[in-house]
Amino acid sequence: MSRAEVAEVPPKTGAPAGAAAARVPGRWSAALLRSELSITFRRWRTLALLGVLAAVPILFGIAVKVETADGGSVGGGGGGEEAGPAFIAQVTNNGLFLVFTALAATLPFFLPMAVGVIAGDSIAGEANGGTLRYLLVAPAGRTRLLLAKYATTMIFCLVATLVVALSALAVGALLFPMGELTTISGTRISFAEGLQRAVVIAALVAASLIGVAAIGLFLSTLTSSGIAAMATTVGLLITVQILDQIPQLHAIQPYFFSHYWLSFADLMREPVIWDEIVKNLGLQALYAAVFGSAAWARFTTKDITT
Repeated sequence: MSRAEVAEVPPKTGAPAGAAAARVPGRWSAALLRSELSITFRRWRTLALLGVLAAVPILFGIAVKVETADGGSVGGGGGGEEAGPAFIAQVTNNGLFLVFTALAATLPFFLPMAVGVIAGDSIAGEANGGTLRYLLVAPAGRTRLLLAKYATTMIFCLVATLVVALSALAVGALLFPMGELTTISGTRISFAEGLQRAVVIAALVAASLIGVAAIGLFLSTLTSSGIAAMATTVGLLITVQILDQIPQLHAIQPYFFSHYWLSFADLMREPVIWDEIVKNLGLQALYAAVFGSAAWARFTTKDITT
């Protein structure tokens, strides 16, 4: 939050005290969120993360174009865990599949890593910089500050996902033909319907990052080191991804926040299979509730010294 907004002058004394008090919570919540968004998206670190995410579809598109130009073929496959191979096999026939391929490629690591960096630094970064105590002097309060930080992280999830999708769409349209799509089930759908499904898939990918954002926010309340919170969040992400690949842990794998991430591939079936998509959304909501509550409990009782 900017120092100017923290020091913002209270409502004019001529206004009724009750009306002024009623306006303060909403006004400070909106101002706080605007300030957090402005600061987050103007940081060079955030812009660098978005730049890397935008570059991934470009590299994928060029690689596929070069591979097919040399007479090679791209791999095939199908199903949730093989969403990437299933989509990349279709890229040369329709550039819209580059959107699905890029999202499948960035979701396991690049997207959640970027979210982990933003979420992990949200509270700990303020404490490390000595501005957290100053922020809490404002009438926004700890709960509103925490909600503003989480909302900012969630907006970053959506923006990051859209950056990947739009970059892939532009590169796909530039390098490959566009038109009717063949679904994973082998049926044909129009380009307009395929584009609609791409929008829904992008929204599902953004929603899949809700759990990581809540975990990162919670870890950020446990330390005064932004780097430590970011590293712990990313380390946990990598650990869970590894554990999710060990067959002996199949009994607990459905409870890992990343287990159903690639279920969005079922939207490219005909008819659409919703079972794992619904499970994924429910699991993300559960993680958000548990770790969001833990973050609130920790932050509202924490002794702020910096």
